[in-house]
Amino acid sequence: MLKTEKVLLKIENTIATVTMNRPEKLNALDIELWMGLEEAATAIKHEPNVRVVILTGAGRAFCAGLDINALASPEEMFTSLAFRDAFEGVQYFRSVFSMYESLAVPVIAAINGPCIGGGMEIALACDIRLASNNTIFSIPEVTYGIISDCGGTQRLPRVVGPGRARELIFTGRKIDATEAHRIGLVDHIYQPDQLMSEARKLAEEIAALSPAAVQAAKRALNVAMSCSLEIGLNYESAISSKFYK
Repeated sequence: MLKTEKVLLKIENTIATVTMNRPEKLNALDIELWMGLEEAATAIKHEPNVRVVILTGAGRAFCAGLDINALASPEEMFTSLAFRDAFEGVQYFRSVFSMYESLAVPVIAAINGPCIGGGMEIALACDIRLASNNTIFSIPEVTYGIISDCGGTQRLPRVVGPGRARELIFTGRKIDATEAHRIGLVDHIYQPDQLMSEARKLAEEIAALSPAAVQAAKRALNVAMSCSLEIGLNYESAISSKFYK
């Protein structure tokens, strides 16, 4: 049981489902929801039976981004959370999303509706992205005179390529699920009433395989996203050799 009801964690057999639960606010991120995501990731990290995670949103949205109305000014917010400065505060919020990327097990984003700003950034930290066909994506921070600071400028180019990432980030433009699939932002599109069942089906397929092999593959894939080819190849060789002893 988590301390907040703004994030729900359900573990069934080997599959954990994390649900952002502010449906009346389209699951917009406030501090309590952010901390709930942190708590859920920590709980999963210490639950060895979990083999796959599904991350989704309650109601008709995945996550509409930062809830500006629910937060104090940046200075007041960082001070209230005992951060020394804005850099340290931004690092904390980004680190919560990174926890899902660094979980030992695969994380599937089931994106059910608007996926905006911080919502898109946490989806980018997931391993596989499935979307309902009514989803809208945007990373609009520049339209507010700021930049995305929870991984958007770093992860989006790795997912869709630098050119498309620049266009989306520089314009803040909204795209639909079909365009997101075309550019590789999402891997599959489903009808809204099929999304969670398809996410569960994929999770069960992965969970049925060797957890040691799947988790080793995730570590190697994460290295591939952040290191040179030569380093990645050497890491792959090193980690795969352990399976032949």
